[in-house]
Amino acid sequence: MAATGTKGLDLRRRSRESLRAEIAEVAFKVFAERGFDQVTATEVAEAAGISRASFFRYFASKEDAVFVAQEEMGVNVADALRGRPAGEDAWTALRRALDLAVATYQRDPDDALARLRLIRGTPDLRSRQLERLQRWKQVIGAALAERLGVRGDDIKVEALVGAALGALDAALTRWSESDGAEDLIALIDEAFAVIADPFPRLGDAG
Repeated sequence: MAATGTKGLDLRRRSRESLRAEIAEVAFKVFAERGFDQVTATEVAEAAGISRASFFRYFASKEDAVFVAQEEMGVNVADALRGRPAGEDAWTALRRALDLAVATYQRDPDDALARLRLIRGTPDLRSRQLERLQRWKQVIGAALAERLGVRGDDIKVEALVGAALGALDAALTRWSESDGAEDLIALIDEAFAVIADPFPRLGDAG
């Protein structure tokens, strides 16, 4: 294991969440440079200046280290949805609640794009992302059900939340493919608009 010290992470001086974030950042840099599948947890721990055992005290797996920034995003979006004006329609409320998630990508676009490329180019990470989206659906769906005054298993809830997250994913895919050249907000708005009014009217071009 790499020696701890000035180049390592001082476990005694940092809070657990701060340390997890630092280790996750080191892990991402190593994965981005060498490829997720080519790097072991032991090598990530060495790069961070900690032991393999310490790494697994903070993360259940290598995959978990990639998604630290998204861990609370579903809960935060659900809270934002609960805070939307009572008279706002459900679709608009979902769109605006997702602004909180979008801000994460806009804070450091280069980093966000690199993470999207890593996740979408690695089957294990893409699978883990889909599992995380499913958990988002559950917590956001609970907030939407409260808003609509229906049961959490109401099909309207599942359809609306699934469509909203699908629109977000489609926009992020397009944004990633353009290497950030396209406007992320405009892409999300377009995706939401298409779902809200998907069929061309008689006489419309195309």
